[in-house]
Amino acid sequence: MTGIRDKVGQNRSRLPHVSRRSFLVGATAAGGLALAWSVWPRSYDTNLTAAEGEHVFNAFLKIGDDGHIGAIVPQCEMGQGVTTLLPQIMADELGADWRTIAVESAPISPLYANTLLVDEDSGTFMPRSLVPDFVADVRSWARREWAVRHAVMLTANSSSVRMFEGPCRAAAAQARALLMMEAARRWDADWQECDTQDGFVIHGKKKLRFAEVAAGAAALDPPPEPVYRAPVADPLYGKELTRLDLPAKVDGSANYAGDIRLPDMVFAAIRQGPLGATRLKSIDRKAGMKSPGLLHIVEHERWLATVARNWWAANRALDRFAPVFETNGPPVSTTRVDKALKAALKEDGYRIRQQGDVGAAMEARRKISAHYAVAPALHAPIETRTATAAPDRGHVRVWVATQAPAQCRDAIARATGLAPSEVTLFPMMAGGSFDACLDHSVAVQAAIIALQIERPVQLAWSRAEEIMRDIPRAPARAKMTATLDAAGGIDALVARIAVPATNHEFRARLFDGTPADVAQREAAGTPDAVSVEGALSTYDIRHFAVDHCPADIGLPTGRWRGNADSYTAFFTECFIDEMAARSGSDALSYRVAMLGESPLLARCLLTATSLGGWEGGVAGTAQGLACHSMRGSHIALMATARPSENGLQVQQLVAVVDAGRLVNPAVARQQVEGGLIFGLAAATGATTDYAGGIATARKLGQLGLPRLSQSPEIIIEFVDSDRDPGGLGEIGVPVVAPAIANAIAAATGRRIRRLPLSANPA
Repeated sequence: MTGIRDKVGQNRSRLPHVSRRSFLVGATAAGGLALAWSVWPRSYDTNLTAAEGEHVFNAFLKIGDDGHIGAIVPQCEMGQGVTTLLPQIMADELGADWRTIAVESAPISPLYANTLLVDEDSGTFMPRSLVPDFVADVRSWARREWAVRHAVMLTANSSSVRMFEGPCRAAAAQARALLMMEAARRWDADWQECDTQDGFVIHGKKKLRFAEVAAGAAALDPPPEPVYRAPVADPLYGKELTRLDLPAKVDGSANYAGDIRLPDMVFAAIRQGPLGATRLKSIDRKAGMKSPGLLHIVEHERWLATVARNWWAANRALDRFAPVFETNGPPVSTTRVDKALKAALKEDGYRIRQQGDVGAAMEARRKISAHYAVAPALHAPIETRTATAAPDRGHVRVWVATQAPAQCRDAIARATGLAPSEVTLFPMMAGGSFDACLDHSVAVQAAIIALQIERPVQLAWSRAEEIMRDIPRAPARAKMTATLDAAGGIDALVARIAVPATNHEFRARLFDGTPADVAQREAAGTPDAVSVEGALSTYDIRHFAVDHCPADIGLPTGRWRGNADSYTAFFTECFIDEMAARSGSDALSYRVAMLGESPLLARCLLTATSLGGWEGGVAGTAQGLACHSMRGSHIALMATARPSENGLQVQQLVAVVDAGRLVNPAVARQQVEGGLIFGLAAATGATTDYAGGIATARKLGQLGLPRLSQSPEIIIEFVDSDRDPGGLGEIGVPVVAPAIANAIAAATGRRIRRLPLSANPA
């Protein structure tokens, strides 16, 4: 193969030379690290605050004398239902009455670290198979230890239930044991002969409400290991219980960052410069200071904020100040981005995954290639970035929606010169996020403004600001190359993907506080396994390889619902369809023939086509297929779509999902439905052009998002399973665009290889 730098092959020019001596030194250092960390404190005290009449049982549960049960949720509620799912797990194990459950956001603590996410999303270039086991184990252990010690409470990668089902069950089991121990003490009985049900501790015909024994139980020591509740006939786990956050959202009483009201609070609007190395150059101070209602202005090297009695007056004042920014280097533009991706695809890449010998398999054989492209994808949540901040005697308090509270607190501390202990963070629900709340710019800006004007302030980005300064999911290009065997099946396949090293950018911004433009430049040219995650992960192909061609596009990029799978599945599933058509095979049977190692996914695919009435994908049927596996879940989708006078018309989406055990089937369905609509938005729009360093779109209506009249009939079926729960927040996104593209190809005979789907070839 040419144009590839194989990490174990002949060309190592981008990889440091590793001698045996340096390897041993590294191993010794790893051992030293393990030894040093092993003597650090390994237990952490619960830092929950108990109200009057409340009793803390552990990091996840509080019980009040009035009978309410406080379920502590360490993840950001952004519509995915985590404030119902985790309490439902705890209530089931505790034997509680669902009507007594209340939810509270967890404080920042190592006890709530999301070690699963950190471990599975390490982004390591060197695969485990090429590293001695003891080194790989130390690295994995060190990542988890680092996450705990830094309280990495990330909400991402559909990991909430997968990470916290075990800890929540264990916490509830321990609390349940304490309640039974206190009740048994009063009854002079053996606590292990007691049980709990509907909020009562029971022993034969004796009953005591949780509220009656809570105070005494909280003072006892739990058993050394959790004692789990025996299976019951009517468990809460698996029921379609009403979401706990739903009533407040329906009646408007739910509080978001923009709903906070504090004494003497004022409102701020902000204007930021183009993406890139941008600085505030000048403002029209004379005209701006005449703005009606203006109270303060705050000038920062990268932005200008105006403060008034109401947000409207503050935002209008920005126009009068007419801030002028200057950017070092060429400005970001769509043309520049596209040229960079095309150039990267032609350059040497890094082999991230390989099976078999693709070089030998493709040598002297006819190769079939296709090029695909995806545009940047915006987050476009309903709630624009908003934060409320208040100075407090040398400290600052901040109310904001964040998917990484400890890192948000640290970012505020760095920017204001305060110690992290001097920043109090109140995590709020997010009005949509899709990973946008992993960026903490608005929280930092609000804190700076509040400290400078010395009064509480609420900062909200305008819709135009939200769109223009959003850090999007990366654009990408791919070249898929295959050779076929005599029967038309794929014998060898190489996926070359040109895309920025988004994961490295994201980490530098989140954990180091690196400005977006600096992080983008430093990550340029760096191999990033996470940026090509999901490519060719589904099918059993004898010889295959995935190459990352790092692209320096000048545009900072970030995480997004589905992340890399949202485009790698498009590349793979469209190309598989093209190979099926080329071999004269039915797209269904062609896929199933390559799913021998993925029976769960094959079952989803066969069920979806049965439900949807698959007609073989022949010309004119307007039916298309796609399937994908990620985060422990599997999905198959059959789409019916065709062009119409009013644009693309998607008539039906039929999805079958195997996500293991479902904590709450209603919430699971909502997540898949939401993912399918989100994927539809990415297929038809959710993007913008760039010129002069900023997005050209200003309003939601300019993003090509699907309207209600364009939303298809959606049919979803879950496969009954007793597997551990898989992720549900992202699984619906990756399959929509390829299924629709395949349906259009069947309906029109024309293949579209670009996202958003358009009449223009890639």
